[in-house]
Amino acid sequence: MSEWRFRGPHPEMHMTLNLAPSTYGADRSGLVCGFRFAPDTPGQAVDTDTAAEWLAECRNETKASDAHQSEFLWLHFNLAHVSSERWIRTHLDLPDTFFEALREGSHSTRIEHQHGALLAVVNDVMYDFEQTPSEIATLWVYTHKRIMVTARLKQLRSVDRLRASVRNGERFDTSAELLIHLLRDQADLLVEIVRRTSVEVDRIEDHFLSQRVYQSRRDLGAMRRVLVRLQRLLAPEPGSIFRLLVRPPAWLLPADVQSLRDSTEEFSLVLGDLSGLAERIKLLQEEIAARLNEQTNRTLFTLTIVTVLALPINIIAGLFGMNVGGVPLAENKHGFWVMVLLVVSFTVLAGWWALRRRPPG
Repeated sequence: MSEWRFRGPHPEMHMTLNLAPSTYGADRSGLVCGFRFAPDTPGQAVDTDTAAEWLAECRNETKASDAHQSEFLWLHFNLAHVSSERWIRTHLDLPDTFFEALREGSHSTRIEHQHGALLAVVNDVMYDFEQTPSEIATLWVYTHKRIMVTARLKQLRSVDRLRASVRNGERFDTSAELLIHLLRDQADLLVEIVRRTSVEVDRIEDHFLSQRVYQSRRDLGAMRRVLVRLQRLLAPEPGSIFRLLVRPPAWLLPADVQSLRDSTEEFSLVLGDLSGLAERIKLLQEEIAARLNEQTNRTLFTLTIVTVLALPINIIAGLFGMNVGGVPLAENKHGFWVMVLLVVSFTVLAGWWALRRRPPG
């Protein structure tokens, strides 16, 4: 945008530049989205200022009403924004284990009970069904009775689904229900991956039956690697889930514990289907490899037959081609036909010997 001003007889142009820093899809504090939930009402969108005021009121128990006590917040941050972690440390009293989880190398899916809260590491899949490679991103979740904090570096489909559900008016009575919704969305995504991969394996199996196996081998190998990686990263750690279900936090309602147990069972079923699909791919790979080995053996046997059949004539031609005296049948007018008869006889004998050793099938 340009602005013209006049100073005396000469015009002077002042250029106004947009120097606003990039916010990476979030506000200046790194907040991507925030919602406040109250009993029997849909979530209401909040910004960082409103969230800070709400948190300040929660710290002052004398000002908090009974209705306010039953409310809770969901704040979702983008860790790629430089201000997000600083805002979390300033306004939220989160344990050090949450920030340690952000920096540790292990990103396996797990839910742990720490300091009266639920600390979860959830992996989401950015899966491309047209191509085999997939991209996996991590979401860190801190869940307490009054607040749920989620943070990520890359955009996640599971959080987008949860945010869409909140904006569509779905009601959540507790913060644990938000976490359970995330886990079920992840299980639904795995179900979709298993279904589409099964269709692709069926297509490759049809190609295998029609003798087109070379491209199929590459596709199967890539799919198997992806499935194994998904199973390793997306499967919740059994130990952490077991410990959580045995000793849940005191604020976690029995209905939430049961829902968490049900979602864990759903994960187990999906992961079982994932393992079965990976095993099916392995068997198909072994069948393709066996067929290729059989074709290779047949080709080598054919080359061996050709070599054996050409052996007598090569030997005789080498002997009679030596430029020395005393070559037999050199003066015989029927010598050529005698040698042809000998070559044919030895060739038939060699062919009969080789065919006797032909492999079965």
